[in-house]
Order: sequence, then structure tokens, then C-alpha cells
Amino acid sequence: MKKIITSVLVALVLLGSTTSTLAINDNRGGLMGFIAGCCFGIRAGAAYNDGKEIHWREWVGLVPYLNIVFFIWNGIDGANGTTSKDYVKKYGAAFY
Repeated sequence: MKKIITSVLVALVLLGSTTSTLAINDNRGGLMGFIAGCCFGIRAGAAYNDGKEIHWREWVGLVPYLNIVFFIWNGIDGANGTTSKDYVKKYGAAFY
């Protein structure tokens, strides 16, 4: 019972701290900015707060076992020298 109460209190403190933060863009930040930074990394969190969307290949990273395939795919793209400008041409400026 103590573990459940402690977990709930930690979750409330974290949730309260995320709502009090301010982003440069008034429509960004908050809980979704926290999720983007926590789950997808600092680049995705900062890009989300700048007005970019989270790409579907980053969302797939949350799916167990399937994420390994996409992480290897991302690694191959990185090894091939793919840049953000290439992704802008392929997926549009809303993501990169």
C-alpha cells in the first residue's frame, strides 16, 4: 500500500511540475511537451515546443519488440548520412 501511495504522490508532483512550465510557443509545452521530451528525447521535445510534430517513426519506438526494427532502420538512415533536410523533402516541414 505504501508503494502505491508513493507512486501516486510522485506522479502528482511530476504532473504538477509539467503544467507550470512555459514554452516559447503558447500552444506547446505542458504535458505533451513533457511526454515528447521524456519518451522521445531532448531533440523531439525541443522540436515539439518549436511547433514541429512527432513523426510516426518516433511513435513506433514505444511499441515493444516492433521498435527494434525501426531503431535499426533509423540507425541505417543515420549511417547513410540522411539529414533533417532530406526528411523535410520526404515528410514535410511539419516534422523536421
